[in-house]
Amino acid sequence: MYVIALLGNFTIPYIVMTEPRLHEPMYYFLCMLAATDLVLVTSILPKTLSIFWFNSREIEFNACLIQMFFIKSFFMTESGLFVAMAQRPYCKTNIIPHTHCEHTAVLNLACADVHIGNYYGLFVVFFVTGLDVVFIILSYFQILRTIFKLPTKDARLKTFGTCGTHLGAILAFYIPRLFSSLASRFGENMPLYFHILSANMYLLLPPTLNPIIYGVKIKQIRDRLFHLVTHCGGNVFSWCCGSQAELKADRVPGPLP
Repeated sequence: MYVIALLGNFTIPYIVMTEPRLHEPMYYFLCMLAATDLVLVTSILPKTLSIFWFNSREIEFNACLIQMFFIKSFFMTESGLFVAMAQRPYCKTNIIPHTHCEHTAVLNLACADVHIGNYYGLFVVFFVTGLDVVFIILSYFQILRTIFKLPTKDARLKTFGTCGTHLGAILAFYIPRLFSSLASRFGENMPLYFHILSANMYLLLPPTLNPIIYGVKIKQIRDRLFHLVTHCGGNVFSWCCGSQAELKADRVPGPLP
């Protein structure tokens, strides 16, 4: 999934930059989304893979804070969270039962009462996410009103397809995040591996699915990708055939003197 996320989120900006017809605000937004997804997924996956591949189970405290900063700032701009946490003393064990510096896992290491920090984090999740969802619902209400005013059925179906693409990306973004936040605070009876898996999936799933959703559904990106694949494939084929032909020519004996 990490390889797919990297390839997909590098491919979309490259396609947009190399295709003049895609130099429009909609496609710039996709580039920004891809850049955000790359930072999100790269902030956790290399360290996660090193845990399982190289048994590298330690992380410096400063590196832990940097990782948390990238996760929070690029996912929800929760810089205020670090201000609330910077007054808390850490005198317990330095072992985090997680694959990355997840907020609740680090907060629970503090020696002080962490209820306020937990409630603050939960408030930020619901306030920021909830406010975004309200505006998304209002926007789609206006979009649906406009769709039903379109004169032809084909135009309505085409617009519905575009809206379905956006809704799929929105659901892949919000649902895992909300589920992970609730599970980390109220799922005391859930097994530890379930908390770890859910916290990784909400950061890994959107960067993996977004290039697939937009790459498959948006015709301009799909056509450009097909052109790149066929063009590069043709060049490789020509190079291989040319190399074989040259090799055979070298092996053919020339005329006898």
